[in-house]
Amino acid sequence: MKRVFAIVGLLMVMMSCERGKVEDTPQVEIKPIMPEKVLNVAFLIVDGVYNSELVAPMDILHHTVFHTEKGMKVFTVAPTKDPITSFEGLRILPDYSYLHDVLPQINVLIVPSAENSMGKDLENRELIRFVKSTGTSVDYVMSLCDGAFVLAQADLVDGKESTTFPSDIQKYKDVFPHLKVHEGVSFVHDGKLITSVGGAKSYDPALYLSELLYGKKAVEGLGKGLVIDWKLSDVDYVKIQ
Repeated sequence: MKRVFAIVGLLMVMMSCERGKVEDTPQVEIKPIMPEKVLNVAFLIVDGVYNSELVAPMDILHHTVFHTEKGMKVFTVAPTKDPITSFEGLRILPDYSYLHDVLPQINVLIVPSAENSMGKDLENRELIRFVKSTGTSVDYVMSLCDGAFVLAQADLVDGKESTTFPSDIQKYKDVFPHLKVHEGVSFVHDGKLITSVGGAKSYDPALYLSELLYGKKAVEGLGKGLVIDWKLSDVDYVKIQ
């Protein structure tokens, strides 16, 4: 009897999420949402932001305007409009200040990793307040690499499953022990939350979101334009049903 209960429990867990790239399992094509309006995508940038986690998803999401009628409008948001210096030394002029400007409506919030995403950024009350208030009202929230720490600090990961940069997963678990964390995948999609391991794989969640919103034809065009052979079936990911 105990064995029967164990098998039933295992089946219930398996039915609760979908893992991509499952051998011998046919891939279900995503039925695109096809938004009726242009979506505003805000990239939160702070000093020490990493180039790859910022530029990779920005490239993908910006280019949607060339592959669908209602593409995305991307912009950067920072504490002030003073220049932001990335970890690699790229100097960026933010489009908006979340402390001083009236912001456009934000439909998608992207939080790239930064040098202090596991440290002093988590103690920045104004930063966390902005992320929390914005993240609760948007359609999607995405983190790249250690940006997941910022989302978790803002309570946006509570009750959801997520991932982060591979070598920081243990620290993520230690700081937020109540969270369910996945390892060995490129990204995790749970409700409106998408968390990614970052690095070179920062393209994956952006391409996935583009396919989810605009369909396979659009995302194949995005991949072709950026010389990326995109096939969702080739990506290890987890989608929570």
